[in-house]
Amino acid sequence: MKDYVLELASKHTHFNAKLNIMREYLQAYALKVLYDEGIFRSTAFLGGTALRFLHELPRFSEDLDFSITRKIEYSFIDIIKKVKQEFALAGYDISVSYNDKKTVQHAFFKFRGLMYEAGISPLKDQKLSIKIEIDTNPPEGAVLKTHIVNKYFPISFLSYDLGSLFAGKLNALLNRKYTKGRDFFDIGWYLSRWKDLSPNITLLKNGLLQTGWKKEIPSEKNWRKSLYTVVEKTDWKKVKQDAENFLENPSDLNVFSKENVLNLVKG
Repeated sequence: MKDYVLELASKHTHFNAKLNIMREYLQAYALKVLYDEGIFRSTAFLGGTALRFLHELPRFSEDLDFSITRKIEYSFIDIIKKVKQEFALAGYDISVSYNDKKTVQHAFFKFRGLMYEAGISPLKDQKLSIKIEIDTNPPEGAVLKTHIVNKYFPISFLSYDLGSLFAGKLNALLNRKYTKGRDFFDIGWYLSRWKDLSPNITLLKNGLLQTGWKKEIPSEKNWRKSLYTVVEKTDWKKVKQDAENFLENPSDLNVFSKENVLNLVKG
């Protein structure tokens, strides 16, 4: 398994391309372990990595994000230990740090030596990492859907439907205190691919209220106006600086310019 991830990296020439494809394969391997452990019976896959695996988003992502869909007794630590064990059995030099005490539980899996062996780092001890997050108290209102995807491994995912995933993206973008360029790229991609797409307003409302939102709650009629305001005031240089390292084709940013994204938001 470790040889295969290095083989994937060898097919690319640029640093970011090698790094992204290795991280994606490791994410897929972790997802396969999680599926085998039955996590998708009570947990939904969402976020940027879900968009890439389920809907072919043309950018890579750093995290694996999940939300509990029904209250169950489970051990986050046991799940993380199982994932670590399977990676170790596959030949990876891996360490893990985690926090299971917060509402959003998270774990960092750090792979020592992979970047060196792939020829993208001169340091043998430099680590490549992937992150798993599970929201144990997500806002209510998501619509769930089951997907079967064969990307490196055949896996059946429980996820949010498209409108609910879009609501999550809007929630993040409206609430975020800094510019995360990938959010804005994703908005342009969403609205160029599904021109009539609307967010799950119930989920968006509940998500905003859960985070202490004090402004007007976006509605079916005005969510585009709220989004337009955020995009309009954003420094697009920061959008490009963040997003370009994660894109399959960095030249996509020439298409998803600020002007073009604003036009998409206007509808």
